[in-house]
Amino acid sequence: MARIHIEEYGCSASQADSEMIAGMLAAEGHTVSRDEEGADASVIVTCSVKDATAARMVHRMRRLSSRPLVVAGCMAEAEPATVRRIAPRASMMGPGSITRASELVGEALAGRRSEALGGNDEKVGLPRVRLDSGVGIVEIASGCMSECSFCQTKLAKGGLQSHRVGDIVRQVRADVRDGCGEIWLTSTDNGCYGHDIGSSLPELLRAVGGVGGDFGVRVGMMNPMYAGRILDGVADAMEDDPRIYRFLHIPVQSGSDAVLGAMRRGHTAGTFARACATMRERFGRFTIATDVIVGYPSETEADFAQTVGLLEATRPDIVNLSRYSSRPGTGAAGLARLDERTTMARSRRVHGIAGRLSLESGGAWAGWEGRVRLSGPSSRGALGRNPAYRQVDVEGCSAADGAVEARVTGATPHCLLATAIS
Repeated sequence: MARIHIEEYGCSASQADSEMIAGMLAAEGHTVSRDEEGADASVIVTCSVKDATAARMVHRMRRLSSRPLVVAGCMAEAEPATVRRIAPRASMMGPGSITRASELVGEALAGRRSEALGGNDEKVGLPRVRLDSGVGIVEIASGCMSECSFCQTKLAKGGLQSHRVGDIVRQVRADVRDGCGEIWLTSTDNGCYGHDIGSSLPELLRAVGGVGGDFGVRVGMMNPMYAGRILDGVADAMEDDPRIYRFLHIPVQSGSDAVLGAMRRGHTAGTFARACATMRERFGRFTIATDVIVGYPSETEADFAQTVGLLEATRPDIVNLSRYSSRPGTGAAGLARLDERTTMARSRRVHGIAGRLSLESGGAWAGWEGRVRLSGPSSRGALGRNPAYRQVDVEGCSAADGAVEARVTGATPHCLLATAIS
């Protein structure tokens, strides 16, 4: 049996794939390591969503090519020619073929190159070696129904393929039984979950609510295009089950309807604004995370001003900012890019707005008292999450305490500061 080094990049679905690959290799008797030193072979679960990320993947593939290597994840599926050029001796495994992990690693160890692309694996119920023993990452679907002009995800994962509700519930129950205090329901787009099997995200949340135990549920990203039809149902599930965090990640990408149309996003800026208003009217304290891309090829100064205006009007608590990256194979790949100075200037402006909104949002929690579910250590005590999934640094306690009643005393741009009151 061999010592296999595994590393992963990108979204929570990539993290879940890494955990399952590690679980299957461990079940075969291999030793799984996060340290590349002394490894007999390496597996890298790649991401290629941005130019900078793709460059990082190229660097890592070159470094790891001195030993048997399996390149897994989205870059292997979406850009196989790039992988073959950078690491010609590496094997490749797409996101839908991870059940062949042991086979491909065995072939690589024997000096043979192989490929497993274009698969359609059922991932629920596979063995895992968790990156965080307290977090159960449950992939509820693969692929999506969108046709975004800038995104490679559809190339890597194909159309929507939802997993069955009963299978997901069994996975959640097993993760909770294994000691996971937090469950992440993840997919490329949670908003369209179940569209292909006659189900929906609200139905799934109600079913997960039937699992006993003290754990929190984080609902993963959903695009505005599909969020509108299920938002009331999601809110109802949150009201019925306090274990579901009052948190949604809804990527708007731009505040300009013209740019959103060019991006083929399928929603308007108003769709996003209504979603924010709906959840805040229902719950008051509610965390909204969003994504913004600046510098899309057709973005004018007027378009960018509309993005700034939307952020100021809706005041999302978390803004994940990206500069436009032209990714091979996408609809926008051939468009002329904006001047780099213009893109950088817009990026700096949104970065400043995002930092201010986050700090102001955190400051609004001052004086709040309530339960914080603890998950790990901090320099002050322990880090945890409150019911709105805000990260809280609680002074003078330990993650071993599990959960505490805490009072928020201040905030940084990234977390709330609190003291334990019980």
